[in-house]
Amino acid sequence: MQNKRLKLGAVLLLGLGLTGLQAQTSVNAAGGKATGGGGTVAYSVGQVVYTSNKGSGGTIDQGVQHAYEIFPVGIKETTLNLSLTLFPNPTTESLILQINDNHNDKLSYQLFDMQGQELSKGDIVGQQTLINMSSLPTATYFLNVVDQENKKVQSFKIIKN
Repeated sequence: MQNKRLKLGAVLLLGLGLTGLQAQTSVNAAGGKATGGGGTVAYSVGQVVYTSNKGSGGTIDQGVQHAYEIFPVGIKETTLNLSLTLFPNPTTESLILQINDNHNDKLSYQLFDMQGQELSKGDIVGQQTLINMSSLPTATYFLNVVDQENKKVQSFKIIKN
């Protein structure tokens, strides 16, 4: 008798699974809660259900992944075509930062420790710039070369012995 109940239960479970019953099923890639001056809304990305709500303030489509396009407006950014070399690395006293290409942009450097504290900075005025590290302890440092708008051009990891 118990064998027949087991078979009947298995048939019912399989039958329910194959009929497509998927009440409140959602496979989400991400989600969260957004809060603003107008209230709070919970959202999910990859939601299976689709609902469109219209009101006097606009329309919202729930459960649909919408394309997000970015159109550049204003000045086109250009990248600097520079070849920078830093030597000797590891160092004991000083570094030489060498620019191998001609450039017209004003560049500077920033020297940081591992905690992100700025230790020194200076302008890059010629093809070779000397960076003194003799007063610094043995450690690992980071040197960032930045342009006149303080955008990072290149970063170097430095080891001082």
